[in-house]
Parts: sequence; C-alpha cells; structure tokens
Amino acid sequence: MASSPQDLGPVLDKDGVRLTVDDAIATVTLTNPAKRNAQSPALWRALAEAGRLLPGSVRVVVLRGEGKSFSAGLDRQMLSPEGIPGEPSFIDLARSDDAALDAAIAGYQEAFTWWRRNDLVTVAAVQGHAIGAGFQLALACDLRVVADDVQFAMRETSLGLVPDLTGTHPLVGLVGYARALEICATGRFVTAEESVNIGLANLAVPAADLHAAVQDLAAALLAAPRDAVIETKALLRGARTRTYDDQRAAERAAQARRLRDLAGLGE
Repeated sequence: MASSPQDLGPVLDKDGVRLTVDDAIATVTLTNPAKRNAQSPALWRALAEAGRLLPGSVRVVVLRGEGKSFSAGLDRQMLSPEGIPGEPSFIDLARSDDAALDAAIAGYQEAFTWWRRNDLVTVAAVQGHAIGAGFQLALACDLRVVADDVQFAMRETSLGLVPDLTGTHPLVGLVGYARALEICATGRFVTAEESVNIGLANLAVPAADLHAAVQDLAAALLAAPRDAVIETKALLRGARTRTYDDQRAAERAAQARRLRDLAGLGE
C-alpha cells in the first residue's frame, strides 16, 4: 500500500499544486482550501508542470483537493475588470486577435490533457464542490471516486461562457449527449448517488472513507502488468472513434504485441 501523501517530500509545491511520488503512485493535490481550491492560470501552469515532472516509474496518478471542496472552479477574480495581478483578464483576452485568444485557451487546456496519457491511469478523489473548472478537472481523469457529499456542476453557461477546459468530450462520453446538455445548460448540481447512476463516477463512499477507497483502487490498478494496462487503455480510448471492424483489428494487433512480448519475441 502506498504511503499517505503527506508522508512524502514533494516533487513540486507551488501555486496551489503539490506533487508527491511514491514509487508507482503519484499524488497531485490542490492545496488552497481557504479558497476552495479555486483555479487560476498559475495553478493551471503548475498542473501542466506536474505532468511533465512525473518519473517513468509512475503508473497511477491520484488527484485530490485539500479541505471541504475538491475545487469550486474558476477564481472569480479572473472575471473582474482588473483580473488577477500578472495575468490577462477576461477583458484582455476578449480584446486579443483570434490566434492569440486561441493560443491562450490552448495553454490553459494543457493542465487538463496529460491525465489521459495511455501510460497512466488517473483517479480523481472528489469531495464537496466540483464546479466548472473543478468539474472539468475531475473529468480529465480516467476514473472518479466521490465522497457522499460531492456536488458536481457545470456553471460556465450561466456566466455566458462555455466549458472550454476539455470537459465536454469526456462528459458526453460518460453520460451521453442529452444528459450532458441538460447538466451544462441548467448548471444544476449532480449528487454522489446520481453521479454513480449515470456513469459519471465509478464509486461513491462516505467522505471519511474517500482516501482509503482511492488507495484500494490504486492498488488494484497496479496488480495487472503495466504493458497490458497501457494496451487496454489505448484500445478503450480509441473504441469511440473506430468502427466495429476497425476495433476488432486493433484488438488483434494489440494482442499480437502482447503475445510476442510474453514469449520474449518483442522488438
């Protein structure tokens, strides 16, 4: 069993993000509970850096938030006319040309993309509020284990915006187009029970049991050989965009690689 995150020296600890590594398990923690782990460009840069700093030994990454909330979403100061000191405000972004605006949003998205890497299985441990950017960060992970007090909500539309931090693709894949539209357009809360029922979360547990449940899941994920998990994740991720026959062919190719590796005949 991996050590508790607080027992390990951090690989990274800045701008509301801490990364610790214990052999095959890394833990990324949002560390600003006083602001309910509100998100900013600096936090997004730190999250992207955490992804780049992961050593090759890591197979499972756990994402968690300190305090009562996983993440209450965007730091509302970004929406104010003055914005966050040292960062472009939304007004500044709106005045940018199309290329600059696209590049800025793409840069923000980098914090949310590396969680889908085929060589990792990522698990979000979500308690309390996971709103807007917080919801999208949880959606960036492969799996979600939630506390019984969790409240997911996509509030961007109510602010006159759209979810743009990579959350729309996984949300539609998990719950379907109609339910995803309803969740985003209304901005309503999705509870722990509903999140499991609709496939948004894998498991709901009492808040006191969240850490232990995630650690148990991480241990189970590590039980299978790494290369088999990598190949399986790649197969499943690609299944949505392949035809049935193309998926059959991908299965055959992946299995051929595994058989050759097991027989010592791999390249």
